[in-house]
Amino acid sequence: MNQPFTLPNTQYWDMRSTAANREYRIFAFKPVDAPPPEGYPIIYLLDGNALFATMVDAVRAQSRIQKKTGVSPAVVIGIGYPSDSLFDASRYYDYTMPTPPDQLISGPEGKPWPELGGVDEFTAFIEQDLKPEIERKFPIDLGRQAILGHSLGGLFVLQTLFDHPDMFQTYVAGSPSIHWNKPFMAEAEHRFVSRLEKGEDQVDVTSKSRRQKLLITAGELEQSHPSRMVENAKGLAEWLTQIANQRKDLHVEYCQFAGESHISVLPALISRAVRFALVQTTND
Repeated sequence: MNQPFTLPNTQYWDMRSTAANREYRIFAFKPVDAPPPEGYPIIYLLDGNALFATMVDAVRAQSRIQKKTGVSPAVVIGIGYPSDSLFDASRYYDYTMPTPPDQLISGPEGKPWPELGGVDEFTAFIEQDLKPEIERKFPIDLGRQAILGHSLGGLFVLQTLFDHPDMFQTYVAGSPSIHWNKPFMAEAEHRFVSRLEKGEDQVDVTSKSRRQKLLITAGELEQSHPSRMVENAKGLAEWLTQIANQRKDLHVEYCQFAGESHISVLPALISRAVRFALVQTTND
């Protein structure tokens, strides 16, 4: 007799944001291993409807023999929507900054964009609603929190690092849509670097990691897109790497996946992100 298949040790629930009353579906995975004294590391994942299962299997497989892989068992939280769509249109609102209409890039197939510009509300949901709920449900190591986003989700990850750098310790921006609003992003980048240079983002080492880590990735075949995805991603990574090389509180890596396009790159991105987020080094 056929039986439905579910991912082991996973659950989901729906919750609304306090600030905007928007509804989200939260997917959660908890390791079978007992938590270490400081709690589990955690990966928050955007586009949870599409990417949660792949991320869970990657974490389970790579952390199965931690002594060999170095990958720690971790809680995985996918942030999605109460929808059967892999990429719900609500993501356009949640992951984008307000952008004047005359600066918007063309919509898909020339169609108007869905509602846009809700990045501040979505950030508030994660920080004020979601993270406290997760920390009530699971023992979390607050010094090992990571966030991963792809495409517009990658844009959100970069915005979060630049404007709210203490929300997470590890940031993974896959194929980030930097072209969406390049003037806004350029200003945010320079604000972030200026704060670093002035020492305004010193991290409390009693409760959090001693440095922030950023991984930017792209698929080789994405350069053919009019957005110049590879050029933008690589250029930002190179600039931030120059800054990071002069500091001990920031580490930046760039990875380009050969032969991969904007969507086919997702499994490779997730596999690399697991190691980047969950293998500790002496500097973490």
